[in-house]
Amino acid sequence: MRQLIKGNEAVIYGALLGGATHFFGYPITPASEIAHAAASLFPEAGRHFLQAESEVSAINMIYGAAGSGARVMTASSGPGISLMAEGISYIAGAELPCVIVNVQRAGPGLGNIFPEQGDYNAVVKGGGHGPYRNVVLAPDSVQEMCDFTSRAFDIADRYRTTVFVLSDAYIGQMMEPVSLPETVQHGQRKPWALYADHDSRRNLITSIYMSPAAQAGHNWQLQEKYDRIRSEITDWEEIQAEDAEFLFVGFGISARVSLTAVQLLRKRGVRAGLLRPKTLFPFPAARLAQLAAGGVRKIGVVELNEGQMAEDVELAVRCSIPVLRYNWMGGEVPTTTELAELAIEELKRPDSPQEPVTSRNHRHGHGDMLYGKV
Repeated sequence: MRQLIKGNEAVIYGALLGGATHFFGYPITPASEIAHAAASLFPEAGRHFLQAESEVSAINMIYGAAGSGARVMTASSGPGISLMAEGISYIAGAELPCVIVNVQRAGPGLGNIFPEQGDYNAVVKGGGHGPYRNVVLAPDSVQEMCDFTSRAFDIADRYRTTVFVLSDAYIGQMMEPVSLPETVQHGQRKPWALYADHDSRRNLITSIYMSPAAQAGHNWQLQEKYDRIRSEITDWEEIQAEDAEFLFVGFGISARVSLTAVQLLRKRGVRAGLLRPKTLFPFPAARLAQLAAGGVRKIGVVELNEGQMAEDVELAVRCSIPVLRYNWMGGEVPTTTELAELAIEELKRPDSPQEPVTSRNHRHGHGDMLYGKV
């Protein structure tokens, strides 16, 4: 089946077809359509929807339902995700599978409702207390909003982990044709969950370990799981990267703008390419290192933040080639022409592998002040 829908609505179609059984959440712009669609479609499909009184309540409902074996999800934007941070850490510590969608908006604080990617560090590096990681999927289309959400439930159950679908206001609000999966996936009984029956009565779900040795052992087991995740599900897309001398790296809307810039540069005879991480954790560091050791002269990391993913790119290439930071914030988005001109200007400069240059491009704007709660 093919439908023209918003990215936020595609999340719910993907969730239902991926076997989601429960949605707990609280609406927030620019993610509100996810809760609205869930309120309609989950009950129609015989699943369960509940609007919590707050994001704090929603994430704790996720904890309880996940512990009872349900396939659970929530969705929010930056301010709401911040409120969920403690609960997410508890869920990660208890190794409970769940799916969380974050449609990013500008911050910090209340910020505004326009697109930004400033939640990268908070989501990719953890977000709450303790040494844990989230699997993070980064869609760049409405189709992937559907597909990645559906896939997220399988990953969550397979590794007993939190899985984020990290989007932005552009991808969440745009409308595109989507091909929906023809079959519905269903979760299986989980041997570790609490079903209030004889077979599960001895199961224990907790994130508290009262001895240093027990806590250390648990944390090392978590790290072993994250290493296994790195080796098994790292994913990315390459476009004309094999012969590229200038490589863009971006995710979400930044990747889409970068792709059009690549096409424009190729028409002008510039060998440009794009690497788009589909998983932000695990990050495709090894592939970036390979490209840096090949013919790529310079990398331009395009982000709607101050350069958060650029730090991971710099670590991946280990200062072997220059990594340029092209950053916009506050809800501003670069044009394809701007990116193409930045790449051309940079390629005119001599290569200096021993002393890579890290530069920033800030596009300043003056928007209207927005008052009131959104």
